Amino acid sequence: MRLRFSSAARNAEVPAEDPGDTPRIVPGTAVVPRRSMVASASLVPAGPVGGSMGAAGSGAIVPVSAAPPGQRRAPAVALPAPPAQPLRLGVIDIGSNTVHLLVVDAHHGAAPRPAASERVPLRLVELLDGGGALSVSGEHALIDCIRDLRRQAEELAVFDLVAFATSALRDATNSDQVLARLRSVTGVAVEVLPGEDEARLTFLAVRRWLGWSAGRLLAMDIGGGSLEIGAGMDEEPDVVASLPLGASRLTRDWLSTDPPTHRQLAELRRYVRAQIAPVVGKLYHVGEPTRAVATSKTFRSLARIAGAEPYSRGPYVRRVLRRTDLEAVVKTVCRMPSAARVSLPGVSASRAGQLAAGAVVAAETMDLLSVDEVEICPWALREGIILRRLDTLNFG
Repeated sequence: MRLRFSSAARNAEVPAEDPGDTPRIVPGTAVVPRRSMVASASLVPAGPVGGSMGAAGSGAIVPVSAAPPGQRRAPAVALPAPPAQPLRLGVIDIGSNTVHLLVVDAHHGAAPRPAASERVPLRLVELLDGGGALSVSGEHALIDCIRDLRRQAEELAVFDLVAFATSALRDATNSDQVLARLRSVTGVAVEVLPGEDEARLTFLAVRRWLGWSAGRLLAMDIGGGSLEIGAGMDEEPDVVASLPLGASRLTRDWLSTDPPTHRQLAELRRYVRAQIAPVVGKLYHVGEPTRAVATSKTFRSLARIAGAEPYSRGPYVRRVLRRTDLEAVVKTVCRMPSAARVSLPGVSASRAGQLAAGAVVAAETMDLLSVDEVEICPWALREGIILRRLDTLNFG
């Protein structure tokens, strides 16, 4: 298992090390930003202090450096210089389907630049036993995976590493015991994100990607174990929801045949709508969104099937998924066995089996929230974790 490097990473520089300094691994996820210091140049009025505004009476403003001799000046405050080299950060995302290591190089005031990526399709949600505990084999597979990803992070001179887990480990009945053993063996402390924090950090990533001009955002993300929804005008959403509507979870619990029967799909739709309905009223009070946005592999695959541009064209190509197109995609996906879905554009073998359930969730969510079109955002939870982490680091 080796990391796949982006084209940008091939020329990326590893941060220079200070004498005696070595790359450090800092486990855990920081979610509270530090207040940043903003300095500004001081200005003083022209003319004597406390006197008239000058011959023209115009009240002109001049820089401190140009103030007349003898006049009292306010001290200038210098802005901190940006670092000479980027910081190399890493994040390990233990999801319900995949464990993902993402490594980025981060500069002060710049978007994090992807340096390397590794995905392991561990499918933890399918390794829970009948009582909801992660099985012994599942725990061993997770420990081996995290040990290997940490080693790769160290080889890449990652300066700061955070690790977090979402729905599968969050819901496992033996989560605390598994994570304690994981830390003891690998040295990596994993933070279990509450569902609402998952929605908040995904929303943050969407806001930073689209900017303030996007106005009031509605963000949706379908994971393996849960559906996250966030809405609001700021970087902190006004409404968040995390619902047990992940594509893998629903496939396991509701779709017992491949392809699913009409009855199974009808029962699944009723369940999905019942889960989403309480959120609709909360979103109504926030106001109609200026832009609806979707993240996650499920939405990306559905958009690709519906005709969106290939992702090989890069992240800056605008991609959308319209509800009318999605309705046709749902019919196509749900009548195909999973083995045949891999022939569809944008569908991987590891995700084909859960795509029918994911398509149902996407369609019912857009219908209940009265969304005619969603824009696909390339940033999601992992980027949100990195961005929040950057907010706490000192680049001075």
